[in-house]
Amino acid sequence: MSQPHHYNPDPHAHPGLHIIALVEAVKGALALLAASGLELIGPAPLQRWVHELIVRFQLDPHHGVIAWLIGAINPGGIHLAALIAALYGIMHLLEGWGLWRAKAWASWLGCVTVSLYLPFDVFALFKHPGWLSLVVVAINVAVLWVLARDLLKRRR
Repeated sequence: MSQPHHYNPDPHAHPGLHIIALVEAVKGALALLAASGLELIGPAPLQRWVHELIVRFQLDPHHGVIAWLIGAINPGGIHLAALIAALYGIMHLLEGWGLWRAKAWASWLGCVTVSLYLPFDVFALFKHPGWLSLVVVAINVAVLWVLARDLLKRRR
């Protein structure tokens, strides 16, 4: 009996690319859902939810992040947030598709984005040490290693 042949556009591609591709596709789909949700519900329910948070946790609505959030929840702010979420989602869906198909540009895109997130993750680890912060840093380092390894193998 012969072994089934699996399609792999690059025989040197690391099998971890498919796992990363799936995660990126899920992140992209969730971001598109969030963008759609923002557009569908609009600012009024968000303003009510923020007001409920202020009352429940006795927050100061005139200073800090809460004051900024209150000011940002308007039709223009919601449209901008939805646009940013949609662009983020599309980028991650494209990256996921590219990684699934073992495209070099997708590995480059992944390396760049993980490299941008990593300093913030390391900062968070030192600011709020704990197993969750450590796991986030470890996962991002592993993703960077898989993507960089894929690019190095392609150069040979």
